[in-house]
Amino acid sequence: MLSFALGIGTQNGQGDWLEVYYPAPQYGPDATLAETVREALGADRDGEVVSFLPEHCAGLAKALRDGGFTEQAELAESLADAHRPLVAVFLAEDHAPASVPEVYLKLQLLSHRLVKPHGIKLDGMFGLLKNIAWTSEGAIDVEELPGRQLQARLAGRTLSVDCVDKFPKMVDYVVPKGIRIADTARVRLGAYLGEGTTVMHEGFCNFNAGTEGPGMVEGRISAGVFVGKGSDLGGGCSTMGTLSGGNNVIISLGENCLIGANAGVGIPLGDRCTVEAGLYVTAGAKIAVLDADGALVETLAGRDLAGQSDLLLRRNSTSGRIECLTNKSAIALNEALHAHN
Repeated sequence: MLSFALGIGTQNGQGDWLEVYYPAPQYGPDATLAETVREALGADRDGEVVSFLPEHCAGLAKALRDGGFTEQAELAESLADAHRPLVAVFLAEDHAPASVPEVYLKLQLLSHRLVKPHGIKLDGMFGLLKNIAWTSEGAIDVEELPGRQLQARLAGRTLSVDCVDKFPKMVDYVVPKGIRIADTARVRLGAYLGEGTTVMHEGFCNFNAGTEGPGMVEGRISAGVFVGKGSDLGGGCSTMGTLSGGNNVIISLGENCLIGANAGVGIPLGDRCTVEAGLYVTAGAKIAVLDADGALVETLAGRDLAGQSDLLLRRNSTSGRIECLTNKSAIALNEALHAHN
């Protein structure tokens, strides 16, 4: 059994799932737990997504408690008071998600740090997710938004729309231990933020991406990018993701790296690498590799340096060429900034 979870969600007027919140998702659970829930709900053994009603919760809670699954029993008892659709999801193996409840379970497994980026299949999920108005009254199908806004006004309320997107912000579902996020709207559900991570106001972290922690994020972590321990992404810097076309190389940063302000990387880097402020290093960039005395050794494409450690990448202010030296001084994060996350 890959994963199991009980959730409470939102559907539109046609009964389509918009989103699902799982208070206590299980990764690699005892298969007996899933069987206990299936039997209590009278569910098909092959079904992966099973909707159920609040009146089923009492019997489900009893079966779970009798089976020794106390935490899930308490959750089932609390769901008895729900005024939203309830769902149980059973993932026997890791395959591409086939429904919105499956997508939301996998995204929350990432944000709960139960799996790391690229550790679970998310293929095809964009085709399953709707654009949703994320509002002060929860998720609303965009096509149903005008009617809901009118209802709110007639009732003397103003319905505030925070954004229109396929993804919600992470902290509405998961707040991992030991992190700081200055602007929570800039971290999407499905981000993995390791303990000790600080995301400043202009920092951003996409889904299926994140940090091992501790780390400082003042730049952009694009989808699929994972950043090692002790690394610092300077203000306005960026990492190249794999969503917007062409690039199928997974970008990552090792431990104790520094990406300077307004810099960027389009190749994976190893440990203790520094990229000078304002320099964007791409796979096709021509880079002059220098020896300890500053003499040219060879000229390589950026892709030829992919994954290597102890690199100092800079632009020569006179000639304009990109140069690579051995990094003699790896950065060290200010421990005081991360000690009480």
